[in-house]
Amino acid sequence: MKLLLPRWFAHRGGGSLAPENTLSGIRLAARLGYRAVEFDVMLSADGTPFLIHDETLTRTTNGQGRVCDTPDRILLTLDAGQGEPLPTLAQAAALCRELGLLANVEIKPATGFERQTAEIVARQCAELWQGAEIPPLISSFSMTALAIARDLAPAMPRGLLFDRVPADWRQRMSDLQGVTLHCNAAHVADEVVLEANAHGIPVLCYTVNRPAQAEMLLASGVSAFFTDRLDLFVETSAYKALQLGG
Repeated sequence: MKLLLPRWFAHRGGGSLAPENTLSGIRLAARLGYRAVEFDVMLSADGTPFLIHDETLTRTTNGQGRVCDTPDRILLTLDAGQGEPLPTLAQAAALCRELGLLANVEIKPATGFERQTAEIVARQCAELWQGAEIPPLISSFSMTALAIARDLAPAMPRGLLFDRVPADWRQRMSDLQGVTLHCNAAHVADEVVLEANAHGIPVLCYTVNRPAQAEMLLASGVSAFFTDRLDLFVETSAYKALQLGG
């Protein structure tokens, strides 16, 4: 499964320039020239996938409690920052397709909802991006979630997401039929990047917010980056030297 990767992904929609995991953030990323966005997806109490990172609502909204315990009718009234509502996966998919963006959909299951979240998100991704020229890249820290995505939405490319890459990562990649390896930039090892490159597996690093760090990782063979600093990489000469690839 061949995936055309831009060099830069806007982390959690619009990075630090917009409320995270919102439609305004996705629009901002597109206006700044980004061709890919990453966002997190979790289920409501009604089983609807919403864009949100934390299991609780406190940090990023004016709500309280766990996302998985909150019904849609409440989530749809919340302020995710600057008057922005919490978007559903369906709304984000429609906007990404409209703007021609590659979406990295991170399956972010709440504790105890791993299988249910993976099943619903995988099925919805297959439906929402049916016939799309740019299919989403589905990623997760959960290998169980990726196995379910493989079985339910085999046409959707998958990325294995790690903080520290385990020694058996290539076996996991083979088992899950993954196409990308996502690593914490602070922990990625040169030997992992070399091995991935030797086998044609793109390495994507999060979260890269300094030009010097991006230059070093690019020189080591890293293919793409997730960043919060959308403004920095648009406005500096370092960004021009690291233009969006493809």
